[in-house]
Formats: sequence, C-alpha cells, structure tokens
Amino acid sequence: MYIDDILYKIINGQNGFYSFETFILNLLKVHLKTQERELHVSDSHTTSIDAIVPKGFDDFNGSTIIDIKLNFGRMLPRIYFEKLFRPSQEFLELDPKYYLIINGRSINQRLKYKYISEFKLLYPNIELVIWGPEEINSIAYKHRAETKKIVDNIFSLRIEQVIENDNIDWKDEREKIILSLIETFKNKQFALFLGAGVSSSAGMPNWNKLLNSLFVSYLTNEFDKSKNISDDDITEIVDRLNQVDEQSALMAARYLRKGLSKQQVNDDTFVSTITNSLYELRDKSREENSTLLTSITNICMPRQNGARIRSVVTYNFDDLLEKNLSQKSIKHHSIYTDNENPSSDELPIYHVHGFLPEDRSLYASLDKTTLVFSEEGYHHIYSDPYHWSNLIQLYNLKENNCLMIGLSMTDPNLRRLLDISAKNSELNRHFVFMNRLSKDKFIYDTIDDKDDNGIKIKNKIQKLENLESAELFLKRHHKLNEEIMKELSVNVIWYEDYEEIPEILARLNNE
Repeated sequence: MYIDDILYKIINGQNGFYSFETFILNLLKVHLKTQERELHVSDSHTTSIDAIVPKGFDDFNGSTIIDIKLNFGRMLPRIYFEKLFRPSQEFLELDPKYYLIINGRSINQRLKYKYISEFKLLYPNIELVIWGPEEINSIAYKHRAETKKIVDNIFSLRIEQVIENDNIDWKDEREKIILSLIETFKNKQFALFLGAGVSSSAGMPNWNKLLNSLFVSYLTNEFDKSKNISDDDITEIVDRLNQVDEQSALMAARYLRKGLSKQQVNDDTFVSTITNSLYELRDKSREENSTLLTSITNICMPRQNGARIRSVVTYNFDDLLEKNLSQKSIKHHSIYTDNENPSSDELPIYHVHGFLPEDRSLYASLDKTTLVFSEEGYHHIYSDPYHWSNLIQLYNLKENNCLMIGLSMTDPNLRRLLDISAKNSELNRHFVFMNRLSKDKFIYDTIDDKDDNGIKIKNKIQKLENLESAELFLKRHHKLNEEIMKELSVNVIWYEDYEEIPEILARLNNE
C-alpha cells in the first residue's frame, strides 16, 4: 500500500501522534480543495474533535466532524464515547450528520461494528464512520505530489497551523482547561511536581541569590588575609562578575564547588555551608506557610473517598512542604535515597535533586542523597537511566496525572522523561502552571527615577516601537509554547500573577 511507509515513518518518529494529525489535516485540505469544500480546524485544547467540514465531502452529505486518532481501538466503545468524545458546543450547534474517526492503524471489522453500534445508542442522529490506512491511502494516492510535500514539511506545517488558529481568548481557553483539571482531579489519581517557584513563595532564595551568597563566602575566605578587600568590595565584585560573565547556573555551581573544596574539610562541611546559606537567606518577612504552600498542603489532605494526591515529586532542597504537612497532621515520608519505602498511609515526598532539611538531626542517611547542586550531580543522574530519581519521575508521569507547580519546564532531564512518557500519547494527561509574559512587561522597562521634587517614582521606557507587531508576536509565542507542551502531553494553565495559582488550587478542593 502506498501509504504504509509514510505512516510508519510519521507514527514511529518523534512526536508521532501530532505529526500524524498534522499530516491528515493537511492531506484533507488538499483533498477538499478539489471539491471546493472548507476544513475548519479546531483551535481548542479541550475538545476531542480536530476539525469539521460544514458542507460535507465525498459521500458525506452533510456536516461532518473529524476526529484523528492513532489507535483508539484499545479502549472499550462505551468508555471512549462517554469519557473521551467531547464535542465542543460550537461544533454541536452545526448539527453534524457524520462523525468520522481517522485512525492511524487498522481496526478489525468486528470491533469496528461494536463502536458503530455503541455510538448509535448514544448519538442516534449522527452516523459514525471509521477510516484506517486503506482509506487514507486512497486519498494520498490521488494527491501523490502534494502528499510528498506535506511529509517533507510536517514541522513547518504544524507551526503554520498553530498560527492560523490563534484567535481564541487565552483566558476563556484557560477556564476550559481548569474545568478539565477539576474533572480529572475528581476521577483520577494525581502526582504533584514542585519546583523553585513553590519555595520562593515562602521567601526561599532563588538559585542566583544562593550562588551569589556562596560566592561571597568563598571569596571572603579566599581573601581573608588581604587588608585591601572589604566585604562590600567582594559583594560588588560578585555582582559585576554576574553582569559581564553570565554562566549557566550548573556551570557556576561546579566552579564554586571546586573553589570551596579547597577550603572545606569534606563534603559534609560543603553541604552544611549550602544548607546554612539556604535558610539564612530566606526572606523572614514571608510566612513559611505561604498561601501557595497552604493550598498545596490542602489538596494533599486525604478525603473520605481516599487521597487524590498519591505522591509528590519535588526538585527543591528544602523541607518547607514537610513542615506545612506536619502542621496539618498529614502523614508523609521524605524520600531522598533509593532504599526508602513509605507505608500505605503515608504521602511520599520524593526529593529527586537531593534534600537539605533545616534540622538535619530529624532525618537519617542524608549523606547518601545525590545532591544535584552542580554539573557533576546533574550528569550523574542524567547519564544513569536507572537512577532511582529518574525511575520515580518516569513512573509518576506514566501512571498518574501530574500537576506541575513552580517549574519553568526548561530542565532537559524532565523534558526528556516527559517525552518518553508521552510517546504516541493522544491525550494531554498532565497540567502545568506557566507564567504568561504580559504585553506591558514585554514592551516596557521600568526604572527607578525621581520627579522634579526629588520624590522617587517609577518610569516606563518603551523598548519596542511597533506595538501591534509586539502584541502579535507575544500571542503567537504563547501559542507555540502551548503546542510544545502539548507534544509532551501537558496542558498549560497560564497565569499573570502568582496569587492566581492558590485560587485555582482552592477550586480543586471546593469542587
């Protein structure tokens, strides 16, 4: 069959499902153009429908819904149509006559008949039709030259498709995704993935602030015999170094560790230095039980029908979450080595980048944790696919729905694991909160200034001249980020203010 090799390469390549979806949509556009029919592609993440042909085509004499799948036949018909078939109100208002499923793999006739019969019971006014490779081949063979062009330009066509469908209001779309999160939270088991943004909400220093403090500590010891260099001089030197010689955080940490190792007696002392700096730098004006940490703790609370949060994967060194859980009397178990197992009534807290609790006497075997503080630790974990922290992350990504909070989603190891777990997935199973860059922050710089009376004020300086182009770029930039996350099976929940996250988490509890 003409299409066999093409489908094999697309489906088994990187991001197989989304490449297949892009291929089918563009092939249909070519095919429909010969019949002067239009294909309306869905721009929503929350519907299972991919497109609709309002006037029908070929033998479809009426409005036709199109749903593209790789292998939908693995699920029972009633479960599929009751749980996963989610037509948007916009499409249903078009009074569809046909529901066409285009499947990337063959499905036997007996199973096909079961799907058609079940669908008829649920939607008696809509006819279900199922296509497989044979029907795809029939269309592709008619348009061989165009088919080759589509295959050769899958990625650019995908980007073009995203840009064409960027007319939806992001807050409306966010609300749909939040409702999907709430519904999933009611019925599924979740794992939380927590990053630096969670700890910073309680005043913990960010990575750069921690490194700067350690640099000052290192240089103070290095130059302690010099009478010409003061503490203020050292701080100024460190700030200047960061301005003119910006390094990656992991590289800077490696450099710092090598420097400190000359001064410290052993690794225990080095770890103590980091721990002391970590907690000493915490902004004490902020409560340890921040609104965000309190909201996270609340959704970890077991309910009468069982706990929805089955585990927590955290990339933070600190024990702020443990402190908040203890205050609410939620049983938990901090895990930071591969030899620990929580009991059935304990919530496991996996510190996959190492653990530096404020009171080390409360925990045993802390010396066995792999501290991902610098390149050495990161490379050690990244290069060992069977390292316990990789296995834990991958298990949770495969077996649970995951809610990611306080993560920038730039960590290459996390993205690698997401890519593995999302292989050929047709559902966006996970959710992540991501900070949306506002038009104001993108276009203007804010500087400290003084008015004519010498009173301090904030002044805005416009950095981009073409405001319309800047706004259009931002919209597309966010849309493309959504698509990248979609490839990793992740729904993006945008926010502009950190306080929006606790409000959304509270809705999970209230529902």
